[in-house]
Amino acid sequence: MIFPLSASDITLLFAVTTLTLALTSEFLSEYYGKLNVFISKKRVRNAAVVFSILFIISLALRLMNIFAT
Repeated sequence: MIFPLSASDITLLFAVTTLTLALTSEFLSEYYGKLNVFISKKRVRNAAVVFSILFIISLALRLMNIFAT
């Protein structure tokens, strides 16, 4: 079975996820909505940092592949 995602697709996914989480952590209130659900800005920001590190790693791997050939 062929894996349907290429390395560039995964890199793009990491980039979009990072931007979404970073913007969410900046613009959402910690007390969002009427359901009294507490959203921890610190956890969302930490997730954004993790995905940005994954994005940088995947981008570095793609650049190394380009320069190696």
